[in-house]
Amino acid sequence: MQPYLVSARKYRPLNFETVVGQSHITQTLKNAIKEKKLAHAFLFCGPRGVGKTTCARILAKTINCTQITKDTEACNQCESCLSFQQSQSFNIHELDAASHNSVEDIRNLVDQVRFLPQGARYKIYIIDEVHMLSQAAFNAFLKTLEEPPSYAIFILATTEKHKIIPTILSRCQIFDFNRINPADISTRLASIAQNETVEAEPEGLFLIAQKSDGSLRDALSIFDQINAFTGKKITYKSVTENLNILDYDYYFRITQAIWNEDFPEILIAFDEILKHGFDGGHFISGLGEHLRNLLVCKDPKTLTLFPLSDQVKDKYLKQAKEMDSGFLLTALSITDQCDFNYKLSRNQRLHVELALLKMAHIRMAVTLSQKDIPNNVLKNNEHEISSTAILAEKKNAEPLIPEPQKTNHHILTVEKPKGESSVSTPTVSWKNLDSVKEALRKQNQPAPSGNVETNLLSKDEIDFLAIETKLSGFWKAFAYELTNQGMKLDATMINTCEAVWENNQVVVLLENPMQEDRFKKIKSDLVTFMRNKFEKPDLNVTSKIKEVKKEKTRPYTSREKFEFLASKNPALLTLQAQLGLDLDY
Repeated sequence: MQPYLVSARKYRPLNFETVVGQSHITQTLKNAIKEKKLAHAFLFCGPRGVGKTTCARILAKTINCTQITKDTEACNQCESCLSFQQSQSFNIHELDAASHNSVEDIRNLVDQVRFLPQGARYKIYIIDEVHMLSQAAFNAFLKTLEEPPSYAIFILATTEKHKIIPTILSRCQIFDFNRINPADISTRLASIAQNETVEAEPEGLFLIAQKSDGSLRDALSIFDQINAFTGKKITYKSVTENLNILDYDYYFRITQAIWNEDFPEILIAFDEILKHGFDGGHFISGLGEHLRNLLVCKDPKTLTLFPLSDQVKDKYLKQAKEMDSGFLLTALSITDQCDFNYKLSRNQRLHVELALLKMAHIRMAVTLSQKDIPNNVLKNNEHEISSTAILAEKKNAEPLIPEPQKTNHHILTVEKPKGESSVSTPTVSWKNLDSVKEALRKQNQPAPSGNVETNLLSKDEIDFLAIETKLSGFWKAFAYELTNQGMKLDATMINTCEAVWENNQVVVLLENPMQEDRFKKIKSDLVTFMRNKFEKPDLNVTSKIKEVKKEKTRPYTSREKFEFLASKNPALLTLQAQLGLDLDY
């Protein structure tokens, strides 16, 4: 019986051509070998299982190969290649820095560098997990790394480049390895499955590739695990069962029930998920990913962001056609909020169920909201209106014209001047300026025109009404604008700061000096945003810290305490009189 060899070792690449997903690095190394422009030190960095150590070994073997092919690959037949494959090479040394990280280990390595290579052009040292070296070991290695003998080449590999001191980094050619694309991993697994005569479904292999998080070594380990579990038959269902993964079908099923407003189906499906042992937080996070994928499918330009197999992608495309973007955005927002507060909730199951039922009410809320929103709002925002916008408008929607029977005061009267014909413009008399401002602010309407008496609104007051009606909520619009520019606005500023109209300019009220420092950095962007929003090129924006009024307090005297208690309980006074007590205040 031959010893079992795991797939990660059995199918380790032996040349540059078989390295998966790192063509930008393998091509660079092949060109350097071909043109004989090899650096004396290389640093390979990147996530685990993406081919750093493998590429280091291939590079070391190819450099010393005596019969390099036309494609700049090692021949795997010469004495140097064979001795390396049999782990008997005297010219290629590997050091695991995780277990050999002391100064003495590095000094021994430096002593070996002085000896010439035996039967080869170069003496190559591969140091894996180099970030584990101690500070003293790094310092002992610096001089040799900077000026090694002409025949010495160092290849360093690490998963944590930030832990390596800058003096080491500056002496190396740095190569950053990428996470491997799930499609490339799936293709590689399919090839291995064919060699091993394993029957494998493409959906199952792609799911393994997704769970490996860009690491081919992890994918091969999962492949071996599933293969042992199923007996050389890997299916999508077997992968989900073995890795305890929520099936896509559950997300399709619940999302469809939400869209159809089928409340019993939603609760039943979620109960089945919990009975299978899945955590509610894991489910709601996966549902958010599912809704995000549906949103991605709405536009062909974003299909490249869809990391799924073609079979699953077709299912997403079919479901995405049924649902509008506004519904998906609102549902995604509810999901994100539920995921954020999940761990803080005492009844976590109810917390998730409430979120699901809220999503199921989105379409109903939109239908009701559209009936309440004024026609001119819908008409002016026809190209922008969405579920989220409609729900927001419903909250602030007011009748454009106040009903006379509901007003407690007479806002304005229209009088026809004496001696003028009926076609002349009437005079508008304002009886309550504050009430008018409030009414216009709610209705988002400009001030009326006409001949105005001495107590009418001035031009500045009209500007005030036109601008102040738009100031509420401008932070969120501005934050969205900054996000599109690759910047981010502090959440505390969005929630605590507000803007008011004072002295013909916008004044942003801040909470503390820290917000004032942040405001200075974004002021230029904010001024541009506000000028464009209100179509006022000369609009000025400034800031000030809110004034906090502190009430003066003093300690209560003994008399005041007694009088307060007596007012609450008159029996104290009766007790005092009956016992003839003299109170010592």
